[in-house]
Amino acid sequence: MNSAPDTPESITKSTTESIAGSTTGQETPGLPPPQPEPPWLRSFRKATAWLEDALLVLLLSAMIVLAAAQIFLRNLLDIGLVWGDPLLRVMVLWVGLLGAVVASRGGNHITIDLLSRYLPPRWQAAARLVTDLFTVTVCVAVSYYSLSLVQMDREAEVMAFANVPAWWVETVIPAGFAIMALRYLGDFFRSVRRFMAVSGTP
Repeated sequence: MNSAPDTPESITKSTTESIAGSTTGQETPGLPPPQPEPPWLRSFRKATAWLEDALLVLLLSAMIVLAAAQIFLRNLLDIGLVWGDPLLRVMVLWVGLLGAVVASRGGNHITIDLLSRYLPPRWQAAARLVTDLFTVTVCVAVSYYSLSLVQMDREAEVMAFANVPAWWVETVIPAGFAIMALRYLGDFFRSVRRFMAVSGTP
């Protein structure tokens, strides 16, 4: 009996499961299972995950409340918070970067691997190794140059809103990309071990 052809939904599901498995420690089809993590590292991951989730929920909730308050004040009382709109823009930046950090934790960033999923295990491991290294390079570059921006705004004493310096709120950019670089660096080393395992290299 002929099997049904792959649908876009099945391809997307398979792609997502493959990515998540390679990042979260689950076994990826065709590749050797990842090594178990030490207990202290597992505890550290759980603590940082809880902190990231808590900050993201807190900031998102505060952003929604502030935006609703601005709408209420302007439409009903014909007034508004002078610092409300600049603060909302800052909160959007922070929520976006925190969301990216959380996504890097679970391997949920958008990826396209319609070709690599059909490759042999050895070439799958090699493709994963290259993409992880490329991601680390991009994150390091963005973190470095955004840190230069933070330093320039600090020296120029640029203000974001009210009396809050711009460099205070901009620190989330280099910090966020540095965290993502570290996580993808860990993925890169795991990809190296998998490539060596499927290649038969001791």
